[in-house]
Amino acid sequence: MADIEPLPERPWIPLHTTYDVEAWIDSYNYDLRRAIDKLNPVGQGICFLLVHGGEIYLHTDSEGTILLDVTSEAEWVAPVITAATGVPAPLGQVWQLPGHLLTQLVMGLNSLIGATRIVTAHDYRLRKRW
Repeated sequence: MADIEPLPERPWIPLHTTYDVEAWIDSYNYDLRRAIDKLNPVGQGICFLLVHGGEIYLHTDSEGTILLDVTSEAEWVAPVITAATGVPAPLGQVWQLPGHLLTQLVMGLNSLIGATRIVTAHDYRLRKRW
């Protein structure tokens, strides 16, 4: 499920230090809280539009786990994600990363991001765990 009405893209401003990344995360969290529908906060997050093609949708769940949906056009970025986080590529296109790796992930992707966009509903195509 995609956004019904996509929010505007914002050009990416390169981040130089972990302090810059943490400040960006705080700003993103503030903007996201303002944008989401309080009645249906499922699949909200951010979309990284990559300079060399493709998109990465990022969402954190209630336990702090990071979900990344790497589109087929962005498969080329998998080695960068692995290098930045130490997590091997999954068999599918949805990555699950521990929350403490968010700063390293953003720092690793930093030079590859062209723009971002808040998303209020994205289907991460995860199988339900019964």
